Amino acid sequence: MNGWISYCRYVLRPKSQADADALHYTENINAVVPLDDYLCVTRLPFKMTPETMLNVAFWAQNQGSYQEAEDAFMRAYKIKINDDTIRRVTNYVGNRVFQRDCELAEEAYQKLCAGKLLFPNKQKSGVLYIETDGAALNTRSKDKNNSSWRENKLGLVFSSDNMKTWIDKHGEEQHQIKKREYVAYIGGVTEFKKHLFSCSLKNGYGLYEKAVLLSDGATWIRNMREELFPDVQQILDFYHLSENVNTFAKYYFGMENSQYSPWANKVCHLLKDSKWPIVLKMLEKMNKPASCPIDLYVYINNNMNCIDYADYIKKGYFITDFHAINEP
Repeated sequence: MNGWISYCRYVLRPKSQADADALHYTENINAVVPLDDYLCVTRLPFKMTPETMLNVAFWAQNQGSYQEAEDAFMRAYKIKINDDTIRRVTNYVGNRVFQRDCELAEEAYQKLCAGKLLFPNKQKSGVLYIETDGAALNTRSKDKNNSSWRENKLGLVFSSDNMKTWIDKHGEEQHQIKKREYVAYIGGVTEFKKHLFSCSLKNGYGLYEKAVLLSDGATWIRNMREELFPDVQQILDFYHLSENVNTFAKYYFGMENSQYSPWANKVCHLLKDSKWPIVLKMLEKMNKPASCPIDLYVYINNNMNCIDYADYIKKGYFITDFHAINEP
């Protein structure tokens, strides 16, 4: 038999409100569906098979809203599932996945702390990239301070083995990541670092002869690297550094483009050539504007071990994070 199968579901509902209340109180249901009971569908969470629940969660996380997920699921499977059920199923699946991720992350971290992690003596060629950043995220729920803003930390792990490289028609090198894994955590670094470490292990940390940590130079990331990835080369993301150079220049030169733009370009070229001592001497003679949100001298000085870009480029490392990884 080919094609979709349709059937009629007979629903038995209590005749009186008193019977309805009793059914809801004793069985936590509002109606009886004999066919569902006969097929044992009522024993399944949300009356769905695990495969269907995973399909629902897949469509939900790929849409802009649960209503869009309802429409997409109907188009794909010809099955009507309302948006509220899709929301509850997605939350259920997501919670189960998250709990398992937490267990694996804690297990990996405890093994590290106990010195029980074993790495091969012979490592494979290539580079493992670990990228991380943090940002404020506005949520629907408010904390004890009546704020809905939370700290969201994001990590990305991929290897050079999963990188496609080619030369475009303009003679420029382009890249595409064929396989990568993200890890996200709304909260502090104490728990996030465990998830990032677990994700890195799963993707080859300790197996590759080289590993790079790309970040914006935040203090919490430097501390995390010292604890979890002491053998990894940390690189201050050149994209973030250039942003901070331009921000400082705009404030220092009073937003005058003809002055701040040439200065910022010059500084960025010096930094990319690993001439940060020259830049620091320049900044020693420049007072930081009171309203400027970035102290460029302190920022560069704190990250001197992560800005030898000429050497990184020579070794073939990326010096910018996923902002600069091309995706056709």
